[in-house]
Amino acid sequence: MRIMGLDYGSKTVGVAMSDPLGITAQAVETIWRKDENKLRKTCARIEELISEYEVERIVLGLPKHMNNDLGERAQKALAFGEMVKRRTGLEVVMWDERLTTVEAERTLIENNVRRENRKQYIDKIAAVFILQGYLDSIG
Repeated sequence: MRIMGLDYGSKTVGVAMSDPLGITAQAVETIWRKDENKLRKTCARIEELISEYEVERIVLGLPKHMNNDLGERAQKALAFGEMVKRRTGLEVVMWDERLTTVEAERTLIENNVRRENRKQYIDKIAAVFILQGYLDSIG
């Protein structure tokens, strides 16, 4: 059973995938879009990846505030999660993603990725941290 991890952002969706045993998460890709509200192609690509990897569950990052409140970004992530659930018929688990982007940035810096190149990796690395946190919790 493969599980897909998603890091939903205003212009990107980072995608990670578990191994078939559900132990480790690997970065897959970053899906880019020109406008925050243009999600048709984003959803179509997610559906292609679900089919290709035979995904059975999706874990979507929920960007809570540090005080546990749900702000505007979290509301948009929840709405995106509902849309993905409707389109795919798969369970969508919302997962607290606080500080995953900070952790992803730190990982890229530690690996000497140049500042101008980090943008292309950061979202899919954040998706890895979201998915790995979930996998560790169920493991």
